Amino acid sequence: MKQFLLDLLVDIDTKENLKLNKELNKLVCTRVSNSYDIIDSVPIILPKNIDSKKLESPIHKKYNTKFNYTEHYKIDAEFNDYFEEESIITKKERERNRQSIISKVQAKSKLILDVGCGSAWVAKHFTKKGKKVISMDVAIKNPIEALKKIDNENHAALVADVFNLPIKTNTIDAIIASEVIEHLHDPSLFIANLLTTICEGGKIILLTPYNEKLIYHTCVHCNTPTPSNAHLHSFNEKNIENYLPKFGIKYTTSASNNKYFIKLRLYSLLHFLPFNIWFYLDKIANKIIFKPTTFIIEITKLTK
Repeated sequence: MKQFLLDLLVDIDTKENLKLNKELNKLVCTRVSNSYDIIDSVPIILPKNIDSKKLESPIHKKYNTKFNYTEHYKIDAEFNDYFEEESIITKKERERNRQSIISKVQAKSKLILDVGCGSAWVAKHFTKKGKKVISMDVAIKNPIEALKKIDNENHAALVADVFNLPIKTNTIDAIIASEVIEHLHDPSLFIANLLTTICEGGKIILLTPYNEKLIYHTCVHCNTPTPSNAHLHSFNEKNIENYLPKFGIKYTTSASNNKYFIKLRLYSLLHFLPFNIWFYLDKIANKIIFKPTTFIIEITKLTK
C-alpha cells in the first residue's frame, strides 16, 4: 500500500489515524478494536453495519423498499466489466466527457480523489502528469483492478463508502465523481462529505446526465418500479441549488454534449478534432437547439 494513502486514512467511527499492522496485513485503530483488511495492497474500509432506513431515496420511501447500495454496487461490479472495450460511439462520447472534466482540474492540484473510479481513466491520465491519484469505489473489484491496470508510484486505490469516508479532513486537492451522484440516495450528504475532505481552494467536479427524464420499469424480481440504469435523481441548473450548502462554497455549472451529435453519430465523424474546437461546435449546436446530455457541476471550497 502506498505511504501517501496510509497517511490520509482514519477510522470511520473514531476518525483516529489508522496504523498498518504488517503481521496481520490489516489497518488497525489503536483507540478501539476496529480493523480493516487489505487485499492486493488495497485497503477495504467499509462500515460493519448500515441502517437501510437512512439509505432511502424518494422512490424507496414511496414503495416501502430497502436499498443497500454497497451490496448493490458490489454485485454491479461483478456483473458489469468496467474495464472491457467499449463500442466506438460510447468510447468517443466518454472521451469528450473526460476531456471536459480534465479541462476543469486546476494545475495546482497534486492529489486527486476519483470517487466511483470505474475503469480508472482518472488515474491513467493524471499519474502520467505527476499527480497522485486515489481510485476509490464502494465495490471491491474495481479499485483492485484499477491498481493492477495502472501500476504507478503515484496511484493508490481504496475501497470505501462516500457516506463513511475514511479520509482526513482538508487533505484532497481535487475530487472527481463522474456519473455517480445520480445513483445515490442523498446527493446533499454526498456533496457535504466530499467538502470535508477537500482542501480550501480545492475543487469538486461532478458529471451527471443533464435534466434526465427518469424512466421506471417493473422489476422482474420484486414487481415494484425500479429506475432505469439505477438513476435515482435528475439534475439541472435550477434544482442543483437544493443540494448545495448555502455558505462556504462557490459553484458553476455547464451543459454540453448535444443530443443530436450523439443521434447523428457525429462523435465518430469529428473524433479527430481537438477538444477546444469540438467544444466550440457543441456550444453552437446547443445555442441552435438546446439539447445537452451532460451536466457538470464545479464546486470550489472557499478559504475561511
